[in-house]
Amino acid sequence: MSKVINQKLAAYRWQIKTLLHLVLLCPLLYCILAVSNAWWGGDPVQAIIHYLANSALNILLVTLCLAPLSRKFKLPGLLAFRRLIGLYVFVYALLHLAAYLVIDLGLDWQLFWQENLQRPYIWLGMVAFLVLLAMSITSVKVLQQKLGRRWLQLHGFIYPITLLVLVHFWWSLKSGWLEPVLYLALVIGLISLRKLQVQRWLGSFSK
Repeated sequence: MSKVINQKLAAYRWQIKTLLHLVLLCPLLYCILAVSNAWWGGDPVQAIIHYLANSALNILLVTLCLAPLSRKFKLPGLLAFRRLIGLYVFVYALLHLAAYLVIDLGLDWQLFWQENLQRPYIWLGMVAFLVLLAMSITSVKVLQQKLGRRWLQLHGFIYPITLLVLVHFWWSLKSGWLEPVLYLALVIGLISLRKLQVQRWLGSFSK
């Protein structure tokens, strides 16, 4: 059965990728509809920022699911779509940052640096964003080959970055803790399923 599914995944790769693009653009479409129809009220700035952040986090969790699913059900063909989905994590993280800088701060860079000093969760988010930026740039096959083992080391930072994003999310909330705790439990579960990969990644820095 798994062999047949892998063959189907390979045969319809471009069709599946097209469908993934459409699905992964749905959160952005919903955001546009919510703003244009005033579903988030007359001042939706914070709702936009948090919604785009949650979209990035949710898609990030999907990428963490792919490897365990491919091993569990013997479907290596799933990994062919990991890069595409991972790039959408960066797209929504970029939109989240852009919404914060442009809509909330009005591109006031002095205010931005003040916010970084006064609110530690912002610079935590910036660290996570910069690592995502590096991962997105180096996802090109040519750079993968040039970087070699260093490419694997860089992309292994997805594990600590996910935890960093959760801390950023938790600290940004003015009230409530249930949602970040549920996310944390899910992330810990997903990382535990990749225990061997995490150990290999950590061991690669001692070689």
